[in-house]
Amino acid sequence: MINYNEAKNILIKAKIKIKDELVDSLKSLKRINTSDIYSSVNYPAGTNAAFDGFAINSKETNKLNKKNSKQFKILKTLSAGDNPKLNRINFFETVEVMTGALIPRFFDTIIPIEKIVFYPSNKNKKYIVINEKIKKNQHIRYAGSDYKKKDLIVKKGTIIQSSHILAFKTLGVKNIKVKKKPNVLFFSTGNEISNNKNIVNWKVRNSNSHYIKSLSNNFLFNYIDGGILRDNDEKLFKKQIDKNIKSKIDIIITSGAVSAGKHDFVPSVVKKFNISNFFKGVAIRPGKPVLFAKFKKTEKVIFGLPGNPISSSACFRFFVYPYLLNILGVKSEKAFKAKLKNNFEKNKNYTKFLKGKLTSTDDGKLEVQILKGQESFRIKSFVTSNIWGVFKVGQSKFKKGELIECYSSGGSNFDIFY
Repeated sequence: MINYNEAKNILIKAKIKIKDELVDSLKSLKRINTSDIYSSVNYPAGTNAAFDGFAINSKETNKLNKKNSKQFKILKTLSAGDNPKLNRINFFETVEVMTGALIPRFFDTIIPIEKIVFYPSNKNKKYIVINEKIKKNQHIRYAGSDYKKKDLIVKKGTIIQSSHILAFKTLGVKNIKVKKKPNVLFFSTGNEISNNKNIVNWKVRNSNSHYIKSLSNNFLFNYIDGGILRDNDEKLFKKQIDKNIKSKIDIIITSGAVSAGKHDFVPSVVKKFNISNFFKGVAIRPGKPVLFAKFKKTEKVIFGLPGNPISSSACFRFFVYPYLLNILGVKSEKAFKAKLKNNFEKNKNYTKFLKGKLTSTDDGKLEVQILKGQESFRIKSFVTSNIWGVFKVGQSKFKKGELIECYSSGGSNFDIFY
């Protein structure tokens, strides 16, 4: 049996190739871009008003004060979307500008509407009166002040979020190259597994497959349901592997039948194939029987997850998910740390993944409480939790106040607080 770090290194070495495809940027949410994306335009495209007011040339106010005021003639009003071109501009002239309106070249600053004094009156607005020196560049958004042409928008290997799509559409990025979604074929195993709503007490509802399927929208893969393999389906499973090695499936995942019992046929079937990077059994809790192998001369791998719901969930979170990030070109995930709220002890020979509740103190410090009910069959604590605490190998006692490595429950930082 290997330790968790050894298992992670094997997964890194067993990386498979996933091809690229070109997609409309509008459809790129949760996809992984395969090259740096740059802006092809300046943004803002033109220098424009950040405030409703009047645009002037600030140099014309250098000698103005309360004893020496000047009237600036109002030429016209410019709204957002208007052509800002003016045929001719004389000294001491101004244009009224609405927020977003492009600023004619001669002008370099804006006086907010609240500070404007009109002449001859508010009802007859022909001039504005200025009796002070006005600073340059007030309330103006200059062309390219946010993005200049050739500025980097998104680095290669980024999980595209809604904020990126907003930037793409603002900057006119129509298509981007992304990694194809890996195709994941999932098998449940066991005579006890049932898809029926009402079951007898010697049956178990098929929850693991539905959990993995629910992750597919956030976990960057296409889910294909392989159905349920029964206790005597060893030959059928081998045929399924033979068939799918030649298909578009990238990853095969099984749940159950991976330990050392009479009906645990997954390891023996997998070993009949030409494989590399094989491991079965990792010094972790929960999920010790987890299995992995890469099929030689193909770009396909298999994961064998334990059947208990929490063991299966933990192994997906800490084996399959990091593997998906790696093959899609995303930087490896980093843990965040939180102070332990309660003492905890474990076997020092195992890495332990524990369901925890992350909260913050009034002064903003993160704290994690390890919940009761950590057994692999207990789902109540999984529902209550929002993070996994990782308790490293080689240490048995963890004291209150000690910093613990934490990972979000699902793989997305969005689900940590709720």
